[in-house]
Amino acid sequence: GEEKVRWVPGKIVTGIPHDTPILGYHNNTANTLRLWSAEAPESFDFSVFNRGDYYGAVEQKVTSENLTKVLYPNDEQVQGKELRLEQQLFFVSCSLQDMIRIMVTQDIPLDQFHEKFVVQLNDTHPSIAVVELMRLLVDEHQMDWENAWNITRNTFAYTNHTLLPEALEKWPVDMLARLLPRHLEIIFSINKYFLRNARNQGISEQDIQNLSLIEEWGERYVRMANLASVGSFAINGVAELHSQLLKQDVLKHFYHLWPEKFSNKTNGVTPRRWLVLSNRGLKKLLDKTITGDWVRDLRKLKQLEKYVDDKAFLEKWRKVKIANKESFSKRVKQQTGMIINPNSMFDVQVKRIHEYKRQHLNVLHIVHLYLTLKDNPSVDMIPRTFIFGGKAAPGYHYAKLIIKLINSVAEVVNNDPQTKDILKVVFLPNFNVSNGQWVYPAAELSEQISTAGKEASGTGNMKFAINGALTVGTLDGANIEIREEVGEDNFFLFGLKAEEVKALYQQGYHPYKFYEASESIQRVIDTVRRGLFSPSDPGLFHPITNNLMQHDPFFVMADFDAYCAIQQAVNNTYKNQTKWTRMSLLNTARSGKFSSDRSIRDYCDDIWDIKPHPITLLTPSEVSNSLID
Repeated sequence: GEEKVRWVPGKIVTGIPHDTPILGYHNNTANTLRLWSAEAPESFDFSVFNRGDYYGAVEQKVTSENLTKVLYPNDEQVQGKELRLEQQLFFVSCSLQDMIRIMVTQDIPLDQFHEKFVVQLNDTHPSIAVVELMRLLVDEHQMDWENAWNITRNTFAYTNHTLLPEALEKWPVDMLARLLPRHLEIIFSINKYFLRNARNQGISEQDIQNLSLIEEWGERYVRMANLASVGSFAINGVAELHSQLLKQDVLKHFYHLWPEKFSNKTNGVTPRRWLVLSNRGLKKLLDKTITGDWVRDLRKLKQLEKYVDDKAFLEKWRKVKIANKESFSKRVKQQTGMIINPNSMFDVQVKRIHEYKRQHLNVLHIVHLYLTLKDNPSVDMIPRTFIFGGKAAPGYHYAKLIIKLINSVAEVVNNDPQTKDILKVVFLPNFNVSNGQWVYPAAELSEQISTAGKEASGTGNMKFAINGALTVGTLDGANIEIREEVGEDNFFLFGLKAEEVKALYQQGYHPYKFYEASESIQRVIDTVRRGLFSPSDPGLFHPITNNLMQHDPFFVMADFDAYCAIQQAVNNTYKNQTKWTRMSLLNTARSGKFSSDRSIRDYCDDIWDIKPHPITLLTPSEVSNSLID
């Protein structure tokens, strides 16, 4: 007399766990990181082989293993989109089934699942987990819907990491119906249940359309951010401005419905990797200077402030930075063959290549400096090395063209006898964590120039700051909190504010007017358009210049003159090395808030309801005796 559903899948994949011990920092604790690889249940089909289909005999093995060989495949094609969706389901299902296995092994009733586990959804990518847990509880473990839904929505918490609409995933209903028909059924049921309750609370039909898990305009889509919001007991952003914009804009309808769900958890970075491991020279100086265990409590860096006017200490601070720059220069030569001057200012922008992060604003300013030097080689300009690094998404052609523009400008600037000793442009190949450990300690100026209101938080800005780099940036993401902590006088601020960006967009933004009003931007854009940096293909960069003059969705033109002005202030400040070093010291001293220890503690206290476990530290003799025992 009960309705039961059995999903017969078109393809079965085996998830293989791979465990890596993650050691705590001097705390006698090791946790386990469990990752998953995909395998076929049968690696070779003899019946297919015997029919003469030799490729078909191993096809299932190949397609199954492809599931975990490359993450984030190019999703321009339908096959790429389908592979992404399959990957997302595979990983969350493996993990959820593993959690259920633990419950069964420990003989804990499944209706206590949400008391045993909290599952943090890292953006929309794993939000299919809400549906998969419902499927496992209802279909596989015969739990009634009401109980399963209560467990599910008390298990998940959702961290939103982006304000960009294109990054809030939506899956075509037709694709879900084809690949995951049972999951689509469950999504429709959740949506029906949710919208019925919303209507009972007096929510208007207009708001109902915005709250619905299904987008009904044109082709129908499942909105994964809406699913994550409905299926979670907590929702948070990752910086104060970001969390505010979530409530005001991206998830405002859910905020009006459930304001108690929303909070902010500003990101942090681990000082063990991004200072202790990567900046050995600074660690030694801090060990000699700071009392107490600053590595575990980054707030103790505040003690540095008492040395801010100590010339002897500032000289030690400056020598650490110089040594880091020299080491980085050697690494650049090894990797690229390029020789850079460690006595020049290291101006760094390393991050994902994206229009909203505005690497093209940076490179257009370099063109501006280049043209200024060509006009007047004796102009008072400090030697500066511009360092870029980052990767573009496989199908993001505009971002790849920005990478090409950076390298093409480098080719001209670095080989011009008039400018090569003043300006140098480096694009680091294959930017990753390992390369980052060399970049952050050597940086002197951190470029955090995203369009205000577009960056959720950023963590590179924190890595730079704790290593003593000064920030040139907009009031965006965690830049705002960094500026509040380090002090307005120790931060180079420029550009439109988030509300000004929104107002300019709403009243009708015409970037060409900024082009007409500024001789500097006119000259830079016209120089790129003429093909100075692409002589064999003068029109190569027209997609960038046309976009900037006609559309400019991230307000490069509106911010260009202000950016050039603040960069002139950077130039002038750097001439006074005592002042610059003082500002550098204060950036490190006041960066304690941005430790991941604080960030994780906030999650433990406010979302996960987890208390610290007492640590018993063993003496060497106790360790030896325990091993013998």
